[in-house]
Amino acid sequence: MLKRYYSQFGVLLRLADAIIVAGLWLASYWVRFHADLIEVRFGIPPFSTYLALLPLVVILWDLSLTAFGAYASTRLPRRTEEVFQLLKSHALALLLMVALTTFISEYRYSRATLSIFTVLGGVGLVASRMFLRHALRAMRASGFGTARALLVGDGPSSELLVSRLERHPELGVSIAGRLISGEDADKTRVPGVPVIGTFSDLSGVLSSGKFDEIWFVLSRSESGRLDELLLQVRDETIDLRIIPDLHEYVRLGCLIEDFDGLPVVGVNESPLEGWGTTFKRATDFALALFGLILLSPVFLVAAVAVRLSSPGPVFYRQERMGLDGRVFEMLKFRSMPIDAEAKTGPVWATEGDNRKTQVGAILRATSLDELPQLWNVLRGDMSLVGPRPERPFFVHKFRNEIPGYMLRHKVKAGITGWAQIHGWRGDTSLERRIECDLYYIRHWSYWLDWKILWLTIWRGFVNRNAY
Repeated sequence: MLKRYYSQFGVLLRLADAIIVAGLWLASYWVRFHADLIEVRFGIPPFSTYLALLPLVVILWDLSLTAFGAYASTRLPRRTEEVFQLLKSHALALLLMVALTTFISEYRYSRATLSIFTVLGGVGLVASRMFLRHALRAMRASGFGTARALLVGDGPSSELLVSRLERHPELGVSIAGRLISGEDADKTRVPGVPVIGTFSDLSGVLSSGKFDEIWFVLSRSESGRLDELLLQVRDETIDLRIIPDLHEYVRLGCLIEDFDGLPVVGVNESPLEGWGTTFKRATDFALALFGLILLSPVFLVAAVAVRLSSPGPVFYRQERMGLDGRVFEMLKFRSMPIDAEAKTGPVWATEGDNRKTQVGAILRATSLDELPQLWNVLRGDMSLVGPRPERPFFVHKFRNEIPGYMLRHKVKAGITGWAQIHGWRGDTSLERRIECDLYYIRHWSYWLDWKILWLTIWRGFVNRNAY
């Protein structure tokens, strides 16, 4: 049911979006040149000029919507999240269209037409998506095409499954009954789902013909009985679903793939893949290059100040751990004497650290010592946004003390991040910092990166914990 729903509804969404975008692009031409709302001064261009652009428009919007996960088959976003998702995709596709038409076409499309299409396209995509979702919810709520499912198992995931299905009635799955392992084994109460028997009753319950599919949600202690249960339904044509009891191990995300007929469960999968990775890297490269050029006078002043403050190089190279645990050399403006850790070894920076030079104290307080990391971003060692990289010495220490610490290395390290804009930097709670890092990875989106960059301007540079 879920697979069919996702595939069929995904095709419907793509088709609807293509029709909406194509229709509104042509409607924008009509509004601009034939609706008598805006004065036409230089004559009406031929309709064929705008019609010829239609394939490019449809392709760009499909690619952009796909890149932002608008057709992702692994989740159903909340309405507000989906609206932002659609508008971001629309904005990106518009920018690409303007850029491409500027370079590949001698004809300059009407700016008024593009402005009209910007408004109509955004409103149309959102309205269409909300209408389709609402229509499907209404149909499912009325019982149209709803599958009656049997829940088998005492696993803790039982209640989670029911709550998820209730959250998404458009899936059309209703848990109508439940079987448990024994008369006294109902450790996990599932509100609204009656217990109608035990595992041994499975064959008899199915013979009633009241159920369309079975969901096996066994606890780890019951997993050994799966063979017994599957043996009872070996000759049944009913759809079977199996949910492994892994939810407590999933800290980031989960992915199930079909590898040549072999089901593979990916635990703690990074959301950064495919087009998301491409767009993030392109943004990193462009903004890092722009930043290096724009801030070159600041670099020059800081470099001279560091050089005059104490003997030694301007830049400090330090080993840090990044994506997949790979070590790289991170650049900073030197803020301490060159022999600051010669006797002590690696030392965790704390408030009142007296190892800093006078210039170094200013650079750290304003976070200007981090600016050379734009070069790390340009090289691909880091990203503009991500968990802050740590020295291998401390990584090996923290990984044994903080659960989930190493999961922060599932994405590239960043100059700024979700933890930094919330004040978790310097000598603050590592546990809260890791919570923020994992939240960022779980909820990553292209829009979230831009939000963090914007908030960094106001919160990230000067902070009482920057020392």
